[in-house]
Amino acid sequence: MYKILIIADHRLNRSPSQRYRFEQYLNYFKVNGFDWELSEIISQKDDKVFYSPGNYFKKAWILFKSLFIRLNDLRRAKQFDVIFIQREALLLGSSYFEKQFFKKNKVVFDFDDSIWLMDTSPENKKFEFLKNPDKTKINIAHAHRVIAGNSFLANYAKQFNPNTIIIPTTIDTDFHKPKPELRGFDSAQPDKKIVIGWSGSISTIKHFEMAIPALKQIQNKYPDKIEIHVIGQGSYTHPEIKVISKNWSSKTEVDDLNCFDIGIMSLPNDEWVKGKCGLKGLSYMACGVATVMSNVGVNSDIIEHGKNGYLAQTEQEWVNCLSILIENSDIRHQIGEAGRETVVKNYSVNAHKDAYLGVLKSLIK
Repeated sequence: MYKILIIADHRLNRSPSQRYRFEQYLNYFKVNGFDWELSEIISQKDDKVFYSPGNYFKKAWILFKSLFIRLNDLRRAKQFDVIFIQREALLLGSSYFEKQFFKKNKVVFDFDDSIWLMDTSPENKKFEFLKNPDKTKINIAHAHRVIAGNSFLANYAKQFNPNTIIIPTTIDTDFHKPKPELRGFDSAQPDKKIVIGWSGSISTIKHFEMAIPALKQIQNKYPDKIEIHVIGQGSYTHPEIKVISKNWSSKTEVDDLNCFDIGIMSLPNDEWVKGKCGLKGLSYMACGVATVMSNVGVNSDIIEHGKNGYLAQTEQEWVNCLSILIENSDIRHQIGEAGRETVVKNYSVNAHKDAYLGVLKSLIK
């Protein structure tokens, strides 16, 4: 049995970047001869402190403790056959540990966002000076294999490391699956409202709010026919539209998504977004939810407009796409089914598990 040391920021089932990248493959790794150990630097207790406003002394202490965690990882690195680094070894600007792991062992570097750009959570803006925009290219260069979440990220990585492959962010389609009885088009309740839904963290609520001008028009156009659901933070409200908000929970996530008749993923057209891997839209599609996405980045690779989803850019395009889906239950159903088929074929765990395993095997002599 070979051994993998996984270097990541968070514990299991905490971070979407981890959950939809390597975590979904861990059982498959073990069954195929690769045991693993996760070394995270933010504990469940520290998590509450680190991602809340203020508490700067406690946050500094968490960062200080992380140095000792990584020093311990470095001390025992040769006990493992592969070091798997997801995004970074530290939440600081240093690449010291990535360089040292590279000297001691075979290293895989996996990333799924434009992490070379400065994008700090609002709660930790005061720590932004500790980041280093050049860190990502250094980490990529000090890896024996690089796994990128889409072609935009891969093209960036190949500037510094030719041993780069694309493995998209994937969905476990045995977990994210349709429950049509929860949606309007299969409901026995003829007066059940059509739900337009968005799911995401409060740090990305700004992306949902890009769709508000179109959603205002939709609410005025169909005042008694629709509801707008936001899954993320139960206290969220907006003065311009009526919103039903709910806290995200791993226990209710699939049921919550299946309550959507239409899922939306609105995004700006910028460099950060070009690195995103379409996870939000893929999770809707896996549940058979008809999906409308901004026509940016990888979304245009995922969606074949009018067949497995819709792409929208202007406010009027958003209104038109949503109106078609609101007024036609058969189209919603067809789009939802086609979206599910797309995810199963191209963006599922089963479709890419052997690619991840192949990267590990390529490093074992």
